[in-house]
Amino acid sequence: MMATTHVFAGLALAAAVAVVAPQFAVVVASAAILGGLFPDFDLYAGHRKTLHFPVYYGALAVPASLAAVLVPTTVTVGLAVFLLAAGLHSASDRFGGGLELKPWRATSEQAVYSHYHGRWLAPRRWIRYDGAPEDLLLASVLSVPALLVFEGSIRTAALVLLAISVGYTFVRKPLVSVAQRLLERAPDAVLSVAPDRLLPLEDESERTAD
Repeated sequence: MMATTHVFAGLALAAAVAVVAPQFAVVVASAAILGGLFPDFDLYAGHRKTLHFPVYYGALAVPASLAAVLVPTTVTVGLAVFLLAAGLHSASDRFGGGLELKPWRATSEQAVYSHYHGRWLAPRRWIRYDGAPEDLLLASVLSVPALLVFEGSIRTAALVLLAISVGYTFVRKPLVSVAQRLLERAPDAVLSVAPDRLLPLEDESERTAD
């Protein structure tokens, strides 16, 4: 799924909290955005493994949420929403495609790594790949609570993220071809640190097969 889809999922959760506790609206929205994005900070360092914890984020969110209910402060409420959003991101990656350069080919059986189970969880491909039309549809639906509940800069940010989602959907597949052509011209020093899913480089016949 797109990073923006994960953010909107977190914002939908934050919107529910903001309805009950409007004084924390900005805090929960900010925490949801950060939590929705945070797991993908491992994009070039063990993607979907280093910062993805489909079990542990949720486990930590339970006591954090209890603390937020019993002692509602900026810190407790923000931390609870952050952990819930990060956990939702990590767990929902299993419902997308596999970890590969062209996930629409459906050749990878690695969706997200579960440190609790000590293995990769297989993709279910309900969302075939990040940037797929159904991914955009999901992002659009999930954006509705945020657009209805939040105002000001948060609502503006949600609109910007929705626009980015639309644009990314249109360029998702062409971006892969561009990345491959750039890598073909890249020095060895760059190739040595490139993520495994970008290598090996395909020849022209493989590249045009899609």
